[in-house]
Amino acid sequence: MSVQLGMPQPREEAASALPGVPGRRPTDAPAGLVDRYGRRATDMRLSLTDKCNLRCTYCMPAEGLEWLAKQAVMSADEIVRIVRVGVDQLGVRELRLTGGEPLVRHDLVDIIAALRRNHPDLPISMTTNGVGLAKKAAALKAAGLTRINVSLDSLHEETFAKLTRRPFLNQVLAGVDAAWAAGLGPVKLNAVLMRGINDAEAPKLLAWALDRGYELRFIEQMPLDADHGWTRRNMITAAEIRELLSRDFVLSPDRRARDGAPAERFDVRRRVVGQVPEDGPVLGTVGIIASVTEPFCSDCRRTRITAEGKIMSCLFSREEYDLLGLLRSGASDDDLAQRWQDAMWIKPKAHGMDHVGLDAPDFVQPDRSMSAIGG
Repeated sequence: MSVQLGMPQPREEAASALPGVPGRRPTDAPAGLVDRYGRRATDMRLSLTDKCNLRCTYCMPAEGLEWLAKQAVMSADEIVRIVRVGVDQLGVRELRLTGGEPLVRHDLVDIIAALRRNHPDLPISMTTNGVGLAKKAAALKAAGLTRINVSLDSLHEETFAKLTRRPFLNQVLAGVDAAWAAGLGPVKLNAVLMRGINDAEAPKLLAWALDRGYELRFIEQMPLDADHGWTRRNMITAAEIRELLSRDFVLSPDRRARDGAPAERFDVRRRVVGQVPEDGPVLGTVGIIASVTEPFCSDCRRTRITAEGKIMSCLFSREEYDLLGLLRSGASDDDLAQRWQDAMWIKPKAHGMDHVGLDAPDFVQPDRSMSAIGG
C-alpha cells in the first residue's frame, strides 16, 4: 500500500554548530513540538529502563544486551521534571511509560505517583510484558496509572517460551487478569505474529481476548530486532492478519476517528454460515498496527525519550539528541524545551528518512533494538 503524506515541502533549519545538537528551528515556527511537515507531537513515550526479563526473538538476542549503567539512566526526579516540561510548556497531552520492561524499576510506583501529583488529569498508560504485573497492578492503579498495554503473543506455553525464551506465560496471564481487576482498563494486548510460529493462533487469540473484554492489537514485525534478522518476506503483513482473522470473524472499519492512533481499529462479529455478517452482534474491536505495509507517518503525534534521556523524534531515526545531559548541566526548563523543540523540528518524514518506505534501498535499520529505544 503506497501512502502519500500530503504535506508541504520541509522548511530548512539552521545548521548546528555542535555535534549531537540539533540546529535551531525558525523563530516563527509554531509553538509546541511541531516539525517541518506540520505534525504536532502530543503523545509522549518515555522509557524507564532498557532492561527486560524476557528475550523476545523479534527484539533481543538470546544472550541479552549490555545494559546501561545505573547512573546513565534517568532518575525518578529527572523523569518527573522532563515530563513536566513536556506537559506544561510543549503541549504533551498523554504519556506512555515504556521500556525495556518498566516493572523492573523498583521505584516505578513512586514515579507514577509523582507524575500524577503534578498532572492530575494527564492520561498515563504503560506498556509491559506482564511478568510481575499481578503483584503490582493494584498499587499502580492507586498511584495514578490510567491503563495498561500487555504484550502477549501466544496462549500456548511452548510457543510463548519459543518466542520469549522464558517460561512465564502463566505469570503474564495472571498479570493481565490482575490489571483488569484493578481497574486499569481498557486492558490492551499487543501481539506480534511470526510466520510459522504463532500466526495460525491469531483467531484463537482474538476470541480469547473478546471473551474477556480485552482489546487485542496485532503489530507487524518491524526491523527493530537486535539481531538485525528482519526481512520483509518473513513478516506477517496487515493484509495477511485480516485474512487469518476472516476465517472466523467479520471485520468492519470502526467508525470512530483514528485521531492519530497507530492502530487501525475494526468492529468484530462472529462469522456464521448462512447469516448476513452485518446482522450479528459486535463482539468488540481489534486493532492492526501496520507500520511497515500501511504506514501512518503522516499523522504521527509521538515524541520519544529513551531511558538515558535522548530525544528520538521517530522510532526509526538514527539521530538522537541529548536532553538528560543538558538537564544535568544545570539547564533551565526553557533550555530543555528549546532543545526538545529543535530536535522535533527536524523529525524525518517517515521511517527515519524524508520519504516513505521500509522497502527503500536507502533505508538503514537503527542500531538500537526496540527494548533500547522504548516502544
